[in-house]
Amino acid sequence: MHHTVPPAILTSAAGHSWLHEAIAALGQESARSADTHLLKLNFPGFPEIDFYFKDEASHPSGSLKHRLARSLFLYALCNGRLHAGQTVVDASSGSTAISEAWFARLLGLDFVAVMPAATAPAKIRDVQSLGGTCDLVEDPGRVHARAAEHAANGACHLDQFGLAERATDWRGNNNIAESIIGQLAREPSAQPAWIVCGAGTGGTSATIGRYLRYRGLDTQLCVAEPAGSAFANGWHARDRMVCASQPTLIEGIGRPRVEPCFLFEVVDHVAEVPDAASIAAAWMLDEHFGHRYGGSSGTNFVACLRLAAAMKERGERGSIVALLCDRGERYAETLFDEGWLRQHGIDRAPWDAALRTAMREGTWRAPSA
Repeated sequence: MHHTVPPAILTSAAGHSWLHEAIAALGQESARSADTHLLKLNFPGFPEIDFYFKDEASHPSGSLKHRLARSLFLYALCNGRLHAGQTVVDASSGSTAISEAWFARLLGLDFVAVMPAATAPAKIRDVQSLGGTCDLVEDPGRVHARAAEHAANGACHLDQFGLAERATDWRGNNNIAESIIGQLAREPSAQPAWIVCGAGTGGTSATIGRYLRYRGLDTQLCVAEPAGSAFANGWHARDRMVCASQPTLIEGIGRPRVEPCFLFEVVDHVAEVPDAASIAAAWMLDEHFGHRYGGSSGTNFVACLRLAAAMKERGERGSIVALLCDRGERYAETLFDEGWLRQHGIDRAPWDAALRTAMREGTWRAPSA
């Protein structure tokens, strides 16, 4: 007797076939991607302290969000939320959107990035060049709601702000923390005194903080944030309902609200950095490494020098690791444009002098107001 296979079973089988192929494609991409470099600098003012910089801008999609985007796609696939032919959407100020567009193209899926209209033009062009569509929102506080509207119409919402800390395997699997500790194994100070990162979703700080505890390391975690950001205000007050007390020009960090993935308990210190200091430091990184990094990398650099000055004052030696988050070319029309800086009232000179003094003398003194 001939039996006809129900259409639903055929559809399910085809869906599983695509799912297996998509997961395999992500695994193959991960195997092809070499780890990012850990760059070392030393400064005359800190003879007993080594500085390391994790170059996450060297990922194929140009930022540390490459790791997150891969994890978010894998999480959506394995949870049955992402299917063949489905449009993918997320809210992002740029770097995550670029990385998500990169992976959407890899999987043959349409991608929509909900972005603040003030996002650096180069980031918008990068998303579009990868085949993504940019839905620009005038009010940055509305990006989450707009992404939810796309999801209500059938798109798969990757939801970096809601899922980053759970999508990443914080116990290892070549996450950024495991990579850093492994690369330091043969260094004089293999266990760093501090790891410094920013907080966009809070996923990176959650991963690093958890991994340090999981491994039983004494390394402390510093989150470097624009002055007055919600993460900074919330962490100091231990209040998740606190909002930012001032805006920032540094894209990717300095959130207006405390995002769900930012875990207070795994962060040992929050360093607040003025925008002008972050921008001056980003320009200075170009001198040291021969190419540009974005403003959040500058924020991390400033925090490193402040932590090093405090270590030196206490007579401590060791190492500090900071993240270089994304490519500076994306900010050619903003942070690295003198006209744009004048328009926004940014004077790099006082902070440039303060940073050079810190590196030369091993002390920290902010310029007078």
